Amino acid sequence: MIEEGDKIAVGVSSGKDSLALLAAMAKLKTFYPKNFTLCAITVDMQFGKKPGDFSQIKKLCDELGIEYTVKLTRLAELIFEERKETNPCSLCSKMRRGILNNTAKELGCNKLALGHHMDDIAETFIMNLFNGASLDCFMPVTYLSNADITLIRPMIYARESDCARVARNENLPVMKSLCPEDSNTEREEVKQFLSSLEKKYGNVREKILLAMQKKQINGY
Repeated sequence: MIEEGDKIAVGVSSGKDSLALLAAMAKLKTFYPKNFTLCAITVDMQFGKKPGDFSQIKKLCDELGIEYTVKLTRLAELIFEERKETNPCSLCSKMRRGILNNTAKELGCNKLALGHHMDDIAETFIMNLFNGASLDCFMPVTYLSNADITLIRPMIYARESDCARVARNENLPVMKSLCPEDSNTEREEVKQFLSSLEKKYGNVREKILLAMQKKQINGY
């Protein structure tokens, strides 16, 4: 995932997962055998038509010696007011990812690190299975030729609970999402579904990842 001379942008949403990734990448840099540089990017959707307060994340980046960029957008207004999307998550994700890609390139980065973890893998796999009848998931490493940037997901073997523990132990400045759809999404329903299955079948999320590895689905 990481090669000599990489400049890696970390997408930081202000949630526990992306902040745990940022902290982990900063620590990794101190002992990883190949030299790489980091920067952090937050896409500000401007809920309420005003910039968000990311001063605590800026403070963390300053402490870690990481360049921090907040990209102001009109995404909240566009998605929820102008388009009035009934299922906004897919469009929002695509638009935020495009902005992250473009901003990373503007900053001279060749890679973009995202905070997806094992729970995200299992949830995405189930959503693709149920919605599209496909055995599919995002890849650990993906080169986007249109954007000329490589996406990496360094935390695919970490659990969401690991990210929460890191956020607590490192006192990371986690902020509650202002999105009106927060905790009211299909992904949240799948999360609860998998949790219910784990009461009977044990580590369902780990078993899904293991099954993907056995069948070599999307580079796992």
